[in-house]
Amino acid sequence: MKILIIQTGGTIDKDYPKTTNGYAFEIDQPAVLRVLEQVAPGFEYECIELMKKDSLDITEADRKLLRKTIISAEATKILITHGSDTMPETASFLSNVQGKTIVLTGAYRPERFANSDAAFNIGVAIGSLNTLEQGTFIAMNGLVFPANRVRKNSVTGKFEYQ
Repeated sequence: MKILIIQTGGTIDKDYPKTTNGYAFEIDQPAVLRVLEQVAPGFEYECIELMKKDSLDITEADRKLLRKTIISAEATKILITHGSDTMPETASFLSNVQGKTIVLTGAYRPERFANSDAAFNIGVAIGSLNTLEQGTFIAMNGLVFPANRVRKNSVTGKFEYQ
């Protein structure tokens, strides 16, 4: 199995350099690569740094670029790292892509933080890619949701079935 990993940004990839203007963070190198370096994955992977945006800044044009990248890719297993705020919208936008298994994941705390959930979410997402049939899904909070049956609860911040 070969997985195409696509970085879009979000908290999972955030780092907090010393800055005084604009955002207090920057989107760093793909966190998933640091996570995979610590384990001995039994699969091949390729990573594309497609964009480095907070998910609140992702536009329709960005989603179209993401869809085009996925459709043109040879890989049929796609892992997308994404910010949680608009992850359901992006998953829904990609839900009619045929012939691919697409899983979006992210983190509530940056992978650079000691108490991050990034490695856990990445592991669940990769495990899901091993077992799911074609379609688009979100892997967060230890659960996997179909793209069109998920929402982020505005009170708890967790993903849940809708």
